[in-house]
Amino acid sequence: MGRVYLVGAGPGDPELLTLKAHRLLKEAPVVLHDRLVDERVLGLVRGERVDVGKEEGEGDKQEAIHALLLRYAQAYPLVVRLKGGDPFVFGRGGEELGFLLAHGIPCEVVPGVTSALASGVPLTHRGLAHGFAVVSGVLEGGGYPDLAPFAQAPTLLILMGAKRRAWIARELIRLGRNPLELCLFVERATTPKERRVRATLGAVAKGQVVVHPPALFLVGKVVEAFEPLVQTLKTLEVAG
Repeated sequence: MGRVYLVGAGPGDPELLTLKAHRLLKEAPVVLHDRLVDERVLGLVRGERVDVGKEEGEGDKQEAIHALLLRYAQAYPLVVRLKGGDPFVFGRGGEELGFLLAHGIPCEVVPGVTSALASGVPLTHRGLAHGFAVVSGVLEGGGYPDLAPFAQAPTLLILMGAKRRAWIARELIRLGRNPLELCLFVERATTPKERRVRATLGAVAKGQVVVHPPALFLVGKVVEAFEPLVQTLKTLEVAG
């Protein structure tokens, strides 16, 4: 049996890869990758590239991915399973790890920078936000998440929630958040196609905000405090 590495590809920018991830992508004879892994990261792969990405609602495809991992592990000494962000943050890395170990296949996890950390806005700040929560905007089979346990987090990040942004905003307002509270969407963070959209929760709830997935949905006082500074820095970078 070959060794399988569950590798985090980070949020997009290839310079945010770990050194180990960078080395493995060049060494592996085969890399099974997610749909949203940045093409610049995939460009580092020297071996075979196998796209096993899933669209929303394709949960049944996971069994096929397990079967491919098993087949390639039997054929190659080194296999990389490349997952966007971090393998253990809404990446189903735990399921793949459990499957591989159950079949006697040696595994190693190489963490990556989760997109939850890629907004450029501090998630915690003294006197402003003493903690944060990261929530998935969609459940297995397309279900809607229960936001009640997380609604009052000082900083709330919703991943995979751009398509349901209006429902999420309405639910957060129903659970006590202020409709005038500012929130932030960051599309394709850390890539050349990054786009930032700031709005109130109320405007999002009314369907007045256009966002294209994949996008991070960030809610909290840190948005009002820091997003103008981030925008200024990005403007200076472009001007420079």
